[in-house]
Amino acid sequence: MNALEVEFVRGARITSERARILGACAKSLDIRLSCHAPYFISFNSETQETREKSINWVMDTVHAAHEMGAYIIVIHAASYGKSPETALPSVIDGLTKCKNMMDDEGIEDVILGVETMGKKGQFGTLKEIGQVMEHVDGVYPVLDVAHVHARGIGCLKTKKDMQDLTDEFFLLCGKTAHFHISCIKYGEKGEISHLPLDVKEPDMQNLADVLADSKRDCNFICESPLMEEDAVVFRNMFPKYRQ
Repeated sequence: MNALEVEFVRGARITSERARILGACAKSLDIRLSCHAPYFISFNSETQETREKSINWVMDTVHAAHEMGAYIIVIHAASYGKSPETALPSVIDGLTKCKNMMDDEGIEDVILGVETMGKKGQFGTLKEIGQVMEHVDGVYPVLDVAHVHARGIGCLKTKKDMQDLTDEFFLLCGKTAHFHISCIKYGEKGEISHLPLDVKEPDMQNLADVLADSKRDCNFICESPLMEEDAVVFRNMFPKYRQ
């Protein structure tokens, strides 16, 4: 219960002064902060204007994260749209420009986190994110477990399935493994909506069991509709917290 994601999904509208105040408060309470960048980012947009604005939206979030001491920003990078073949190079191009701007400004404490996406029409498999990492320093994956489950049409059925997923993730994630957790409703095209943990789609107990003895530094952000309640439910799935 010591991590919080600051939702800038409609835009990073915050003053530097307020960001610093919030960051100092979080630090005093030993709360690790992350930030979610705006949903309307699309590096593979059909319009050049949106691609350019996407860079600005990422950088606005980077600046807010930097001021408040958040260690990572979470990005929905692109949709495939009418040109799926251009998605990977477009994401690489956009994030390269962002990273170059960060370097020019001396911002070294913020990770560009690309989220695994739940719809088949969206850019964001672990493999794709790994390909971006080959070209852009400072990029790491954010593993939304429910999104992977939905995109794979219910693929995370067993503890072994979850073990295989985390093994793949840990090869890419860097120092801290950043997770989003929830359950999910899905259809033929993948994600439909997030659901509470008691739905067990997927069963998050399998994730807790796989990670129970892990020595990795893991950060969990609950995205269930019952956010606070399910954050406690998930914590209590780990042996040391069980009553």
